[in-house]
Amino acid sequence: MNKIITFIKEAKEELLKVNWPSKKQTLNYTLIVIGVSLAVAVFLGGLDYIFNYLLKVFII
Repeated sequence: MNKIITFIKEAKEELLKVNWPSKKQTLNYTLIVIGVSLAVAVFLGGLDYIFNYLLKVFII
């Protein structure tokens, strides 16, 4: 039981040393991730549409 308590205390000490991002930074990073995800989705969706069209025209 002593090892568990020591581990929890040390983990808490380490978490206090972490340089957490500010609310503004977190919001900016979140918006960047959402934007990049949407851009990749649109790009892959466009490729899917183009390949689907080419398959219908030339193969089917």
